[in-house]
Amino acid sequence: MKLATINHNNTPQACIINEKEKTYRPLHQSMQEVIENYYRVGIPESCEGYYPIDETRILAPIPYPKRNIVCLGKNYLEHVKEIKGITGGPKDSAPEYPLFFTKSASPCNHTGGTILRHPEVTQRIDYEVELTIVIGKRASYIKREDALSYVFGYTVGNDISARDVQTRHVQWFLGKSLTTHCPVGPYIVTSDEVGDPQKLSIKSWVNDELRQNGNTEDMIFKVADIVYQLSRGYELLPGDMIMTGTPKGVGMGFDPPKFLKPGDRITCEIEKIGRLVNYIEK
Repeated sequence: MKLATINHNNTPQACIINEKEKTYRPLHQSMQEVIENYYRVGIPESCEGYYPIDETRILAPIPYPKRNIVCLGKNYLEHVKEIKGITGGPKDSAPEYPLFFTKSASPCNHTGGTILRHPEVTQRIDYEVELTIVIGKRASYIKREDALSYVFGYTVGNDISARDVQTRHVQWFLGKSLTTHCPVGPYIVTSDEVGDPQKLSIKSWVNDELRQNGNTEDMIFKVADIVYQLSRGYELLPGDMIMTGTPKGVGMGFDPPKFLKPGDRITCEIEKIGRLVNYIEK
């Protein structure tokens, strides 16, 4: 099932998406409420019919997450090699353990949204397309073989990064958390519809140039292992989001680097989930 948060009658609410027909059906609950109730009562009933998507605005699936988004650094080997100048973990080999950090998003940016440049603090804004896990159930010290049963679904994330801030501060939180620098969406696709999360094409474009072209099968730490590892001592809650790392092709990986410029359009696409499009402030 494909879900989105849509501004229906000037009220943000979760909706079922019929992408083929370009319509949506409102559920009269927030996405957070849908996720929290899903394993108990399923998707809520709605007596309303479908409405045209192009007559409203799609918001981020969870506009105001209850907690920071958890991120995984250096989770594709070729990406590890291309950003060897960034602090944290090994310089050009696979990390032994997942490199977790968090990214503040209040609110999350939405598809079609503008990414602010913040020229007072950064001149090196970069993009990172990432498969993003949405947790469906409370999880603590779970078994690895049970990990995927705690995943409600998946969405597309763009881990916008201020590379100069990231290196200057020697840790990643601030360089990853500038306002508007967390686009997510446009949809959450439930895990049953996605199937195997390690067989998904993952791509990004800047304007019309294909920059990243990978597959989630190349993750160093797979989705099940990420959820398992994180749950050991960090209690996961319904609605938590986890960005799982990015494949090679980020701006700082080019020689010379290709950082984002005013007016650039960034398109992030993950197979079976959708396209997330954002624009750099002019």
